Amino acid sequence: MDQINTLLLLSGALLFIGVLASTLSARLGLPFLLIFLVVGMLAGEDGIGGIRFDDFGAAFFVSNLALAIILLDGGLRTRMSTFRVALWPATALATWGVIGTAALLGVFCTWLLDVDWRYGILMGSIVGSTDAAAVFNLLRHSGVRLNERVGATLEIESGANDPMAILLVAVLVGILAGTGAATTASIFVQLVMQFGIGAVLGIGAGRLLAGLLRRLRLAEGLYALLIASGGLAVFAAVNQLGGSGFLAIYLAGVVVGNRHTRATSHVLRVMDGIAWLAQAGMFLMLGLLVTPSHLVEHFWEALAVALFLTFVARPLVVAATLKPMRFPNREIAYISWVGLRGAVPIVLAVFPVMAGIPDSRLLFDVTFVVVLFSLLVQGSTVPWAARRLRVEVPKSAEPIELKEVWIGRETVLALVAFRVEPQSLAIGMLPGSLTDLRDRSVRCAALVRHHRPLLEPGTTALEAGDTVWLLSSPDQVEHLAPLFGRQEQSGHLAVHNFFGEFVLDADSSAAALAATYDVELNADELSSTIGELLGKRLGHRPVVGDRVGLGSLQLTVRAVAGNQVSSVGLKMSKSL
Repeated sequence: MDQINTLLLLSGALLFIGVLASTLSARLGLPFLLIFLVVGMLAGEDGIGGIRFDDFGAAFFVSNLALAIILLDGGLRTRMSTFRVALWPATALATWGVIGTAALLGVFCTWLLDVDWRYGILMGSIVGSTDAAAVFNLLRHSGVRLNERVGATLEIESGANDPMAILLVAVLVGILAGTGAATTASIFVQLVMQFGIGAVLGIGAGRLLAGLLRRLRLAEGLYALLIASGGLAVFAAVNQLGGSGFLAIYLAGVVVGNRHTRATSHVLRVMDGIAWLAQAGMFLMLGLLVTPSHLVEHFWEALAVALFLTFVARPLVVAATLKPMRFPNREIAYISWVGLRGAVPIVLAVFPVMAGIPDSRLLFDVTFVVVLFSLLVQGSTVPWAARRLRVEVPKSAEPIELKEVWIGRETVLALVAFRVEPQSLAIGMLPGSLTDLRDRSVRCAALVRHHRPLLEPGTTALEAGDTVWLLSSPDQVEHLAPLFGRQEQSGHLAVHNFFGEFVLDADSSAAALAATYDVELNADELSSTIGELLGKRLGHRPVVGDRVGLGSLQLTVRAVAGNQVSSVGLKMSKSL
């Protein structure tokens, strides 16, 4: 009993310290996950805590459980529209990208570490995939709004590249341990099983869970428990059948999250806390698992591996994959930089240790340094790189509160609260005039000023600092948000600088634009709308922030509805 109490005390104390220390992460510009990793290291046998923990089996189990929960939560928050924007580039990076990174880095590691080529390729395979926990966490809490194509590519890649990395590591560990022989045919069959079984059963399980959410009536907290337990069951079953449990649980989350029901908001609120606990607990345990004094022995070699991966292997593979898809160079550079490594490579490095591969601790220690470098250098520069490479778009205000009001089984209204920021467009407007007069779907429910509700909110002009509660249809929320956010007055992200001073309807004639501004277009373009013209010039699905130069003009996509451009900004070259 004393041992159990001691374990609970240590676990609770470490999590408590980690959460308190994480408050420094925003001030220092360090990733939240790095704080927990460092707290675990400080509590370990070489740190001030002196806790000796070397149970790789327990760490492997806990890490797999945590990663499954993190991927499920990430899937729940992934909009289906992002797949339409970035499915193919992300899939290419999650398959051939992992193979290419593993091959390039493997050759380098074979030379640098002076090991058998199979060890080198194994090292490359372990760190060849990006980490979902790190990518989801940093992109969603970085404070920048990324171009949708860039953000979607990074998130889908990190959620889908685990099968390929796990397959490569498992095959190479089997060869080195003498327990398996790999042929091209066998690897292909395993790859098809990993992706095929994972995708089919993941989507099927997601539909089943979404159907249960729609039909069952449970206590609010039980909806998330239903989804989490169902997702973990699917994760284990798919792994047992030879598929990728990670891919399955991610896709199950995507399906559930995009089939909106009365229970969806309850699930997201509870899953958010569970996912944070999973991330914190996993990184604490991985920090305890490492012995810092062992890292010193091969530190410089590990640093060289991290530098080669970051500045050579990843950029070459990303450029070779995305350039044929006509990604702009600045987007390729950003996707290359945000190839974050985190828990997944460390978990994969446990494979050879558990299999008893000679010198496997070398692989583990090198992997840990690579992860530390990635979180410290790349993770802390995610916002800076976005600004430097100009892959961010002007931010909209985020609701400070959003509640769903269900009327019957299918009809839902959104009760949403916004704070009126200084210099926002809403200042001076009446709540009743926030949308076009023809749109009566928005009503002001309450207006709070100086912490006191006003009695006649609909006839009171809005001021900075007000909190306004609106009742609207859910699809109106994203259109209302830009009204309340602070409008940048200068710099690249100022709306008039980013989009231009003029707004064009995407359904307007391209021929009329050409005649007005003396722009040369070919016959096919002259018969198009402005939105169609942008699509033809870009060569890929347009997203907000995409730009096309037409002589002295610059056209920028302002808004996209479905798959079509709906609004375009125009800027003259003299104002560039």
